[in-house]
Amino acid sequence: MKNTAVSLTPAEKPKKSIVLEYTQSIILALVLALFIRTFIVQTYKIPSGSMEDTLAVGDYIVVNKFIFGAKVPFTDRQIPGMRDPARGDVIVFEFPEDPSKDFIKRVIGVPGDRVQMMDKHVYVNGKPYANPHEVHKRDDTIPKNLSPRDNTDLIIVPTNSYFVMGDNRDLSYDSRFWGFVRKDSIKGLAFIKYFSWDGEKGGVRWQNIGRLID
Repeated sequence: MKNTAVSLTPAEKPKKSIVLEYTQSIILALVLALFIRTFIVQTYKIPSGSMEDTLAVGDYIVVNKFIFGAKVPFTDRQIPGMRDPARGDVIVFEFPEDPSKDFIKRVIGVPGDRVQMMDKHVYVNGKPYANPHEVHKRDDTIPKNLSPRDNTDLIIVPTNSYFVMGDNRDLSYDSRFWGFVRKDSIKGLAFIKYFSWDGEKGGVRWQNIGRLID
């Protein structure tokens, strides 16, 4: 008597096999998504106006995580990056006063820089530093003894640390108030807006979508 091979049609395929395939696909997709989010890119929504007019409340951005080197989860190790943060970069980092929160600001001073605010003007290493994206929405100037918003002492940026400020200079809580951002707390470089929602007008800001962040 001859042996005959019987192949299963799709309808006859065991249910356990189908469930296993779906489970494996879902696990693979989750692992891939986690890998991309941890080491490649991550998305964020802008919640406040401290970076106006560069970033508006309701902008959704993509952050490049591998350019500065991403942290290995559950360890103190960090994968080497392509370069260090530079003056003018818009970065996302763990807020020094509460690491559970992420902040976004612009790098003004890198390690070794001497930074000072005088009557709303920024000086880096003794020279005026005017970023084309900075805005001032308050006309008043606050004396140094009352607030560091417009006037500060000379500040020297330590090793492996950065001095950051919001582009909306008069309405930003940044390094002028709480100090420096450590390199190992930086999560990545903000580089593009992928969506933008205007909550006040209740509509999409189409002109913002796809715009690079500089």
